[in-house]
Amino acid sequence: MRQGIHPAYGPVVFRDRAANYAFLTRSTMTSEKTVQWEDGNTYPVVDVEISNISHPFYTGTARVLDTAGRVGRFERRYGKKG
Repeated sequence: MRQGIHPAYGPVVFRDRAANYAFLTRSTMTSEKTVQWEDGNTYPVVDVEISNISHPFYTGTARVLDTAGRVGRFERRYGKKG
């Protein structure tokens, strides 16, 4: 890799505000806010609105859309191409 053109890559805490859950990972994102982590070190923290803990797809509360019904209703209303 060329030196000096890539952003700094280091440990960052992502905090899901909806689920009150945080996890430590590595990222190029930075933040002025910091948080004291479980290991005693201080890391930059990035607040996110949703993560795998609170997202409906991962929690099993996702709603399934009736796409077949929508297609059928469209074809009845406007006629099927033939």
